[in-house]
Amino acid sequence: MTPTRLEIAGLTTRILGPSDARLTCVLLHGFGASGEDLVGLAGEIDAPVRLVFPAAPLELGGMYGDARAWWLLDPARLDAAVRRGAPLDLRNDIPDGLAEARDRVVRLLDELAARFAIGDDSLVLGGFSQGAMVSLDVALHRPRPPAGLILMSGTLLAEAVWQPRMASLAGVPVIMSHGRHDPLLSYPVAELLRDRLTEAGAAVDWQPFPGGHEIPQAAIDAVNRLLRKLAVR
Repeated sequence: MTPTRLEIAGLTTRILGPSDARLTCVLLHGFGASGEDLVGLAGEIDAPVRLVFPAAPLELGGMYGDARAWWLLDPARLDAAVRRGAPLDLRNDIPDGLAEARDRVVRLLDELAARFAIGDDSLVLGGFSQGAMVSLDVALHRPRPPAGLILMSGTLLAEAVWQPRMASLAGVPVIMSHGRHDPLLSYPVAELLRDRLTEAGAAVDWQPFPGGHEIPQAAIDAVNRLLRKLAVR
């Protein structure tokens, strides 16, 4: 299926799925990927859902292809962590550009809601890596939570800001996946995020796997279970 390509909130956005779908799932790609990076997941999704794939607003010069980001990273810090074999612990970081990324995604969701009559109870938000972090940050700052969250290979950021807001996700189903051998983002910190969300009352479906910084089949299967359940609710 060829996606429809629209400019929404200033973001190039690809949309696939039934035009009359009750449920909408917005998935945000990771740092350094193109806006098409997660579109291939549409072929793996077996649920009556509208799938929305926005491209991040920042272009990354000097990288291969249409590399984009939600906020900029320090490549030296990342390279040093990989060389040391010590994945990053970002729980105390509040990245420059995080608030701007949040505002851009909130605008996207508001415009999608107006265009397709999407309520918060029929919206699933998620992403991979940096996209997962933006998704959770957005969910924690919006007045009402989404119907579900999909956090694939994300991590805990801005703990002092996020944790007091996590009670707003009580009862929200959250899929979390993380590789035990992720070279970029700490697996123990992902476990900590899982625990923080669980303690706040979120219904976390934890999908650890013996891999790296990637999307395993187990995570896709969990996403399908969630979307099928929410689509008929």
